Amino acid sequence: MAHVLVTGGTGFLGSHTIAQLLTAEHTVTTTVRSQARRSDVERMLAVAGAPHTDRVSYVEADLTADRGWDRAVAGADHVLHMASPFPGTRPKHEDEVIVPARDGALRVLRAARDAGVRRTVLTSSFAAEGYGHGRTARTFDEDDWTRTDGPGVSAYIKSKAVAERAAWDFVEREGDGLELTAVNPVGIFGPVLGPDYAASIRIIHTMLTGGMRAAPPIWTNTVDVRDVADLHLRAMTAPGAAGQRYLALAGEPISFHEIALTLRARLGEDAAKAPTGSAPAWLLRLLATVNPALRETVPQLGVVRRASNAKARKELDWTPRSNEDAVVATAESLVRLGLLSG
Repeated sequence: MAHVLVTGGTGFLGSHTIAQLLTAEHTVTTTVRSQARRSDVERMLAVAGAPHTDRVSYVEADLTADRGWDRAVAGADHVLHMASPFPGTRPKHEDEVIVPARDGALRVLRAARDAGVRRTVLTSSFAAEGYGHGRTARTFDEDDWTRTDGPGVSAYIKSKAVAERAAWDFVEREGDGLELTAVNPVGIFGPVLGPDYAASIRIIHTMLTGGMRAAPPIWTNTVDVRDVADLHLRAMTAPGAAGQRYLALAGEPISFHEIALTLRARLGEDAAKAPTGSAPAWLLRLLATVNPALRETVPQLGVVRRASNAKARKELDWTPRSNEDAVVATAESLVRLGLLSG
């Protein structure tokens, strides 16, 4: 069994990944920005039913500083770099997101190289592959890169593309034998383990609490968090995965309207507030002129981005859950944990 560093253990994906690593009998070190967050990870692992939680050690480290990273990587065979800034609000300048994402990835890679780590798996994103191309019928795959100067590219989307490119450049020029693999998930859904979860979960939360009166004409690609964690573990150990990128998605894009109808059909009364109808794009564009919160969604109206998971399926024998199962698992967990009151 291996010793694995997971950066960002307090995160939605990080906590699920730690649980799977422990189930597979690995030993884990995880980074937290403060030891005060250790209890948050422990609670999430308990909800996940993770075994061997005594095999987890916690190290304070922040993506914006060098302190702690040498201790975090000490003795690690592999690094799963999952920590990345995600803005709660639109940043005043794109560098507020881009710089810590890029420099944080490089900081982790340098520490991994210097410690003799065999392979680092970088959690990138479909945001690094499928944006900035305008409206297109193409199906994106691992050979594609986001055009950072293209239409509809937010600071967060740009940060993922910039950070991943910087990581590949570093390994090529200065890696000194360090292997790198990238996993590029789409919107991550699935069972939450506590109140700290992915931004995509807010879509389900808003539907279930009645905050979305009508579904906007927006399509999203989905993947279950458990499947993303599983893909990281496969990418971590598969001999042929070194130097590769893997898209993580369930299948075809699903519309917000289809998500809402799925929730109503599968959850019954618990989804009684989910919208039944759709809002026209012209109305949302009009409302966005007076509502800043809606402006970020305007470039996404009516846009369908297709992508392929064929590479992960073929090379890593990866089989993800369906769109429907991922969003239903999300909703059921929000209900079960009593997280719909806020």
